Amino acid sequence: MDLTLFVVGLVKVVFGGLVAALGIGLGMHGLGRLLDSHPVEELRQGNVAAGLVHATSLVSLGLLVQHALKATGDAVDIAVQNPPVPPIAVLQLMGLSLVHVALSLAVGVAVLALGVRLFDKMTPGIDELAEVRKGNIAAALILCAFLLVIALLTAPGLQATLNGLIPFPQLPTGMLRAPA
Repeated sequence: MDLTLFVVGLVKVVFGGLVAALGIGLGMHGLGRLLDSHPVEELRQGNVAAGLVHATSLVSLGLLVQHALKATGDAVDIAVQNPPVPPIAVLQLMGLSLVHVALSLAVGVAVLALGVRLFDKMTPGIDELAEVRKGNIAAALILCAFLLVIALLTAPGLQATLNGLIPFPQLPTGMLRAPA
């Protein structure tokens, strides 16, 4: 049994769970504010259309943020596979990982909110959000598809942009190791 790999994997599971919980909270609150929506109230009223849009926005946010977790995990894997790792480097990596994930969540919420606003401008004559608030499932499905496409197409750019924040450990010249 590789105890180091086990501990690193366990830390990744806990970190991923915390990010998911934070992402759900931020996603519901942030997107609700940016889109002038009240997710909890709409769900209490049984608005299926609103439920679809909120669920899709959370999945889309997950698609955007998963790359931040992957980059952080890759940096940790490389550091652990190339000992010795100074304790200060571990603390720096943890701090920068938190910043990386927080920025991914914030940028992800902003990208999705801007995407919805852009979609609204592209479809004059219909206010998708108002239709969703009224329970129009057809409008919700189109908006859901748009949110997913926005997330899928912007995730690689967000990943490339924010990966510059992660201090990937330097490997000795000529040595290449794939992350676990």
